[in-house]
Parts: sequence; structure tokens; C-alpha cells
Amino acid sequence: MTEQERDLRARLVAAGVELVAEGGVQALGLREIARRAGVSHGAPRRYFPTHRELLAAIARQGFGRLTDTLAGADALAAGTGADARARLDALARAYLGFAAANPGMFELMFRHDLLEGSGVELRRTTLPLFQTFVGLVSEVHPRSDDPAAATAALWSNLHGLAQLRTWGSLRLITGDESVEPLLRAVLDAHLGPGAAAGQGASLGPDARRGQDAPLGPDTRLGPGVR
Repeated sequence: MTEQERDLRARLVAAGVELVAEGGVQALGLREIARRAGVSHGAPRRYFPTHRELLAAIARQGFGRLTDTLAGADALAAGTGADARARLDALARAYLGFAAANPGMFELMFRHDLLEGSGVELRRTTLPLFQTFVGLVSEVHPRSDDPAAATAALWSNLHGLAQLRTWGSLRLITGDESVEPLLRAVLDAHLGPGAAAGQGASLGPDARRGQDAPLGPDTRLGPGVR
């Protein structure tokens, strides 16, 4: 692939990152991506044989940024001498913070109905992130027969909290928009009680729309592509 071709591919992906941040998954039509990238309507097909391959390339940018965000949160926690339980608390909050700050990208990343056929490439991106969680869960529960399954259960609960907050459904369930009590309950249920009640930064309702994202460096996906 020539440098010009690589540049055009990157422009298309960058355009998609901008569009999903502005208008969500529904904004990612091929024509609109091409228009934003400043190329002809047929150009995306030359670099991405299917629409799904282009969407997967956009989603990989989100997974890359999520990985960076969680790595930063974990490094900060580990740097203070935090144990595995406290590091998982920090990772959970960073995960919810990323979801709140990037609702469109977060939805795309887990819409495998739209990304079908791109699972192998996405797995290469997400597996190291998952293994970080597994390693910490194993430290918290060293006698666990299946730490990967325990981690998947924890992750599923966190993802559910993120989606419910994005959809504005928490008030319907609990009568309150705050995710903090539910997050503490999820972590305690999967990991046991934390060292201190109220541990970690508060996750207030403003974070639902990405305002004052609660935790984690670099949670917001801007127009650039990393």
C-alpha cells in the first residue's frame, strides 16, 4: 500500500471517529463518511471492501483509546501501592467514565451485529485489556476455578451499568441517576468489600453525557485518530 493510500484510509477512519462522536452509530453511513473525509462516494470501497470493515477500523480506534484510558487509570492506582481490589475499582470507574464521555463510540465498539466478520482483529485489540482484568481478579480470588469467567461476569455488570446510564434508565430502576451505589454493589458482589466505603471518585449524573468525566486520563475521543 502506498503512502497516499494509507493516508486516505486514515482520513476515512478519522472521519468516522468524528461522526460517531457527533451523531452516534447512525451517523456512520458510507456517503457521509466519504463526504466528511473529502473523497468521492465510491472511495471507501477501494480501501475497505465492506462497510463493516470500515466500521471495525473505526471501532478499533475506540478500543485503542479505551485501552490507553484503563492503562492510565491502573498505572495511577498501582503507583500509589493499591492492591488488586483497589486497582479493579479504579479500572471500573475508568471504564464507566469512558462510556459516559464517548457514548457513540462505546456503542459501536460492542455492536458486533454491525462488526460481524471482524472479530479476530478486534480480539487482538481487546484481549490484552481483558487479560489485565483477569490477572487482577485472580489476585483477589486466588482459589477461583475459572477467573476468566469471573472476570467476564464482572465486566458484563459494568457494561450493563454503562448502558443503563447512557440510556437514562437508572432513575426508572432505582429512582436516582447516580451510578455510585450500584457500582459499589457490583464491585462488592464480585470482589468482596473494598478497604473503605466510598473508595474512589464519585460518579455523578453529569457524567452520563460525558460532562465532567469521572475518572481516567484522556477519556474523550476527539477528531484525531490514535
